[in-house]
Amino acid sequence: MLYEEEKREEVIQEIAGTEEAAGQETTEQIDTKAAMEELRQALAAERERAEANRAGWQRAQADFENYKKRSAQERSELIKNANAALILRLLAVVDDMERAFRSVPEDMAQQPWVEGMRLIEQKLLTILEQEGVKPYEALGQEFDPAYHEAVTIEETDPDNDGKVIGEIQKGYRLHDRVLRPALVKVGKGRKENKA
Repeated sequence: MLYEEEKREEVIQEIAGTEEAAGQETTEQIDTKAAMEELRQALAAERERAEANRAGWQRAQADFENYKKRSAQERSELIKNANAALILRLLAVVDDMERAFRSVPEDMAQQPWVEGMRLIEQKLLTILEQEGVKPYEALGQEFDPAYHEAVTIEETDPDNDGKVIGEIQKGYRLHDRVLRPALVKVGKGRKENKA
């Protein structure tokens, strides 16, 4: 029986040794695991960098697109308004022609040269309109400093208080902005005497 006990003890120790050997990792396995963990961390760091670079690239791309749109819009506005100074000088000629036609005596109004001048004026107005210049109505409108420049204020009935009652010089727009405000007379309602 002693022999059997010894045999049993050997088997138990052999099994325990095998289990212990199975539970222990070799140095090579430990090094491999450490290298894998290091690689995982490096990969995660590179993924973060790549994502940050991608996000930065997307922001830069969006900024560039906005810049292109803004540049195109500014260029378009510049082109639309590039001739503003020249057009303002031409409007002075249009004003002079209108004043001249108002002062032509009736007996001369049908003269061919007067009709020819009217055709020239009409042609000039057509060219200005093609460039986006249009007169706007001021008479009877509420006074608005964005569209009107008050030259005089005159007493009038209370219904016309704050309204344009006379136009001295036409106002013009260039596309959607005021090129030249209208020179106007503004009404100031009389206060009625309470007796």
